[in-house]
Amino acid sequence: MTTRWLTPEEMRAWRAYLAASWLLEDTIDRQLQQEAGMPHLYYSVLANLSDAPGHQMRMTDLAKTLKITRSRLTYAVTRLEKDGSVRREGCPTDKRGSTAVLTDAGMALLERTAPGHVETVRAAVFDQLTPEQVAQLEAICTRITDTLQGDDEQSPCGGVPWRRRSSTA
Repeated sequence: MTTRWLTPEEMRAWRAYLAASWLLEDTIDRQLQQEAGMPHLYYSVLANLSDAPGHQMRMTDLAKTLKITRSRLTYAVTRLEKDGSVRREGCPTDKRGSTAVLTDAGMALLERTAPGHVETVRAAVFDQLTPEQVAQLEAICTRITDTLQGDDEQSPCGGVPWRRRSSTA
């Protein structure tokens, strides 16, 4: 098999993407640590639960939504449980499954933290883009996401994280 090396244009685009994504994640993590003492992943758990019916989701569905392994989600939810922001309940339709539930304390934390988080995202990303660029960003990210979470056999990443047995797989 012959390696299809990146063209100079592709290499510049790839490096620009990496720099932007790493700096953006660092910026968001720093803001959330300062304002709420939590990393971006924990905030994302709370935000997704707040959007879910009844402020609850099956753990497997939450891992899929967050695009992370089940073990990474379990660790995050365990930490959020200790803080009183989330609780876990058994799933009534599947005795092996469990559901993450946003508590009133978790909702209050989210409501306090959301304005600063949104302002950080707006200042770092959307204030820098035209409406056309926002639409292009959505289209590009959706295309990449659809490719990566396609059929496990055909996915370039070898399967989606929420179906893996461990975070090292």
